[in-house]
Amino acid sequence: MKFDAGQHGCTIIIDKDLPAGLAINAASVIGISFGRTTENLVGPDMQSLDDVNYPGVICSPLPVLLAPGSYIQELQRIAKEENLYAMPFSALAQSCKTYDEYGERISSVSSENIELVAIGLMGPKKRITKLIGNLALFK
Repeated sequence: MKFDAGQHGCTIIIDKDLPAGLAINAASVIGISFGRTTENLVGPDMQSLDDVNYPGVICSPLPVLLAPGSYIQELQRIAKEENLYAMPFSALAQSCKTYDEYGERISSVSSENIELVAIGLMGPKKRITKLIGNLALFK
């Protein structure tokens, strides 16, 4: 996806029942994946007055919100139907010790049987806002 901060919104939604450490892990993984797969999302490096480099950061607000697990599953379905950019993150991923184990396990399960603990969404600002407008901020 090519991100346009003037037209697109992005967010991360985490299962409200996920323990804090796992919630932080989920948000971190989604954020890294967003940065890797989305053109124009991360801005250029900046330098301080004394020439210390500060790597580019996201060019748009990125609220991290809470929702029931069932709504996260619903967001995955909506994203697929409406062609929104989605970055699902599963409980299965958090249960694996290696990336190879994750690959083996996830490839043997149908997506409807994969429990999501978080999802990142990007798309038109109005549509994203409508989907997340009533969700609580992660605190």
